[in-house]
Amino acid sequence: MNESDAIKQALAALETGGLIAYPTEAVYGLGCDPLREDAVDHLLALKGRPRGQGLILIASNFAQVASLVDTSDRQAAARARATWPGPVTWVFPARPHVPDWLTGGRSTLAVRVTAHPVANALCTAFGRPVVSTSANRSGEDPARNAGAVRACFGDEVEFIIEGEVGGLERPTAIRDAMTGEVLREG
Repeated sequence: MNESDAIKQALAALETGGLIAYPTEAVYGLGCDPLREDAVDHLLALKGRPRGQGLILIASNFAQVASLVDTSDRQAAARARATWPGPVTWVFPARPHVPDWLTGGRSTLAVRVTAHPVANALCTAFGRPVVSTSANRSGEDPARNAGAVRACFGDEVEFIIEGEVGGLERPTAIRDAMTGEVLREG
């Protein structure tokens, strides 16, 4: 199946609240429509991950996340933009309307403008961000290929986009946009 057809099938799954898996900069991501609480709850239950941890959203450009995070601090916005698109996730203050199922009840939201061509094309086609958490059960190693996703989740994931992950050895770095502090090494 070519990439265009795969993305169309992934979009169909996202639009009906399904879970998808796709290659990212380092590992396979497990995602869903971030605006569907039922889809996010399903994803968290499948992973065995508590809701209070919050989630990362990936986007194809900064405009897709601008309405979700407070970028009034120009230095914070400049830090993020200097690394995007790229393998750095930035934690920004969340805007008041961002639901708790994304923030984990925190006042922040983690976002990344992805440089991975497949993940970027997915977000472009979807027209907004996609939830992006590693494709694994909590505590297990993340999947690095479509076969590992199938072995872990079977048919519990509605669609898997086949493709190569990027060249990173570890999941992307996470940094605090306000301070630049590294929260997770990449």
